[in-house]
Amino acid sequence: MNFPVLINPIIAIGTISMIFGLVLSYAGKKLEVQVDERLQRVLDALPGANCAGCGFAGCYSFAEALVEGRAPLNGCPVGGAGTAENIAAILGVKAESFEKHVAFVKCMGSVAVAHYRYGYQGILDCNAAVQLAGGGTKQCTYGCIGLASCVKLCQFGAIRIENNISVVDPEKCTACGKCLPACPKNLIELVPVSSNVRVSCFTKEKGKEVKLHCSVGCIGCKLCEKVCNFDAITVKNNLAKIDYQKCTQCLACVKKCPSKVITVIHEE
Repeated sequence: MNFPVLINPIIAIGTISMIFGLVLSYAGKKLEVQVDERLQRVLDALPGANCAGCGFAGCYSFAEALVEGRAPLNGCPVGGAGTAENIAAILGVKAESFEKHVAFVKCMGSVAVAHYRYGYQGILDCNAAVQLAGGGTKQCTYGCIGLASCVKLCQFGAIRIENNISVVDPEKCTACGKCLPACPKNLIELVPVSSNVRVSCFTKEKGKEVKLHCSVGCIGCKLCEKVCNFDAITVKNNLAKIDYQKCTQCLACVKKCPSKVITVIHEE
């Protein structure tokens, strides 16, 4: 057996392998992505709900955006002001102002006041029921269907069905926003928790039709608009809408509303 003939290829292969290994090692160091050490600290400061309420896929994506300056410090609705302050300290920047928001269902059409076309027996899902004739069982095509699609999506147990309409518990609500797209009627919005006055209706119908469908619907009479001295409430498309930045919570509109659809959430 000719050993030199066998050894030379082995040496050549070994040398080539060593060269490739050195090249790959050098390239790896050159192309290595430097991870900001603050990323893990920011991630640890977040609540870990992965609810996407911040507008990102989850807490990790949001943490990356925070470190890179692509997201607001107060972008986590679950963590609130405390989380924003902790993240600001980690990143060495000034904390932004934060006002807590809560989800609010713009409907009071319970079984006691809303009129129905027919009974419903089917899948307990609002998006399924809305495909039926008339967009659901209620005569008001804008009213809450009440089959708990939003309840099922809320991972914080902040929504319940009461008298056939969805009701939000502001103490449990984190304003993650997951319930908003769950409602096929677009009845849920995020409002400042400090706001005491809400319009609990979403109908766009004219007053006469509203009265035929629900006894607590907005009839678009504009009395609230006329009595407000701060231009904080306007009526458009037959529906009253509050500008929360202008509202002083004087309650003049609440007292004037003939349908009692402008409500006070909690007394001061």
